[in-house]
Amino acid sequence: MSSLRRTSAAICLTALYLGAGPTATAGTGVPLFSSEEPLQVTIRAPFKEIMRERSTEEDLQGQLTYRDADGSDVTLDIGIRTRGNYRRQQRICPFAPLRLSFGKKDTKDTIFEGSRNLKLVTHCRNGAVGYTQSLLREHLAYRILNRMTDESFRVRLLHISYEDSDAGEPFEINYGFLIEHRNQLAERIGLEVNKAESASITALSTEHTNLGSLFQYLIGNTDFSPIRGAAGEMCCHNYVLFGSAPGNMRSIPYDFDMSGIVDADYATPNPRFRLRSVRDRLYRGRCENNDALEQSIAAFQSKRDEIFALVTEPEWFSNASRRKTIRFLNEFYATIDNPKQVDAKLVNRCLK
Repeated sequence: MSSLRRTSAAICLTALYLGAGPTATAGTGVPLFSSEEPLQVTIRAPFKEIMRERSTEEDLQGQLTYRDADGSDVTLDIGIRTRGNYRRQQRICPFAPLRLSFGKKDTKDTIFEGSRNLKLVTHCRNGAVGYTQSLLREHLAYRILNRMTDESFRVRLLHISYEDSDAGEPFEINYGFLIEHRNQLAERIGLEVNKAESASITALSTEHTNLGSLFQYLIGNTDFSPIRGAAGEMCCHNYVLFGSAPGNMRSIPYDFDMSGIVDADYATPNPRFRLRSVRDRLYRGRCENNDALEQSIAAFQSKRDEIFALVTEPEWFSNASRRKTIRFLNEFYATIDNPKQVDAKLVNRCLK
């Protein structure tokens, strides 16, 4: 592939596949993920027991209270348990990620209507500002992808007061965010979750897959595979597979805590890539999709101002975190704006 250049035609083509595909108008989604405004909530549960046992099988009972649009408090009974693999380890995150379960009847006419089981990304360590900023940067990664395509997992930022139900008082106030359930995303984009263990790269939408590959390069992530996962598990590694029509399936990414834009204290690069740090970028897009790379680059160039606004406008980033993130984004744009760098770092480094 020759050096790439920005063209108005490429931008038009990008607009077509980002917003007008057969699944683009399938649904608007559930109320919870229809807004990007932070939601104030209180979660009461036996957290000492939850964090001691770290069960992924059994819910303990708790309550979630949020402030409704009319100013009244709404309280919902929830089931709560820990989840995940790496971050569920005590040595990594003393405060583990959580899964919240809601009763269908309880959520009727509330902001949580249509939500049954949701992943909650937590702050990992109580009272640790650096870990909170890492969480906010992971939330940012999801929002960047949301700007690029509707075929991505939506998120909702929460400002949470955690109360231990046994002690009866708050012990931590921090940010967290909920991730749209895969079934909610499936309904919204009009494609069913595909439970196959693997897929071929040619079975996936070329444009959508390459857009995701360039997004992973932007955030500095190498901890993923859009076509296969662990043996015996659903496809794919930090991706979920949707659809069944060859050439039109979607593999949609999630879980970005090992990326350079997040730069979590515990994050380390996969040794097989020989990277010094997670802040070192490595392109893992497929050579079969190089014909879509020009369109992908044009899409990110057209969304440049919106992406930077996601960093500069919110009040929750610290000044240091904001500067660090802007610098990382500038490095990405310096690469894709330079045709020689595109050839050297993307076109010639694709996966065969």
